[in-house]
Amino acid sequence: MANQYPIGAVLVGKVTGIQPYGAFVALDEETQGLVHISEIAHGYVKDVRDYLKVGDEVNVKILSVDHESGKISLSIKAVEEKSKPIAKQKTESEASRGFNTLREKLQEWIEQSKHENIIKK
Repeated sequence: MANQYPIGAVLVGKVTGIQPYGAFVALDEETQGLVHISEIAHGYVKDVRDYLKVGDEVNVKILSVDHESGKISLSIKAVEEKSKPIAKQKTESEASRGFNTLREKLQEWIEQSKHENIIKK
């Protein structure tokens, strides 16, 4: 098994079962491994079924092989590139408007505070 499935190898497998803790993926007719829920996607995965279903073909990376038990740990997220959030480029008017709005509201709040203090006296 070690020669056939070396650690770090990337393979295509088929999802054969889904449990709350992860998904079982067949690597061939006789060998399957487990993709733990933490290895399904970048970020928090609440429910495996939101990402996978039985019969899906997935790219997996072999993380570890336990020769005594025959268990293979797999990862889907290790194959996928972590997506980076795309920063929205603000136009000059959008960037300055945020501070102008605050400046305008600040003046309004000061006037309101003065008015409330006069009423309290």
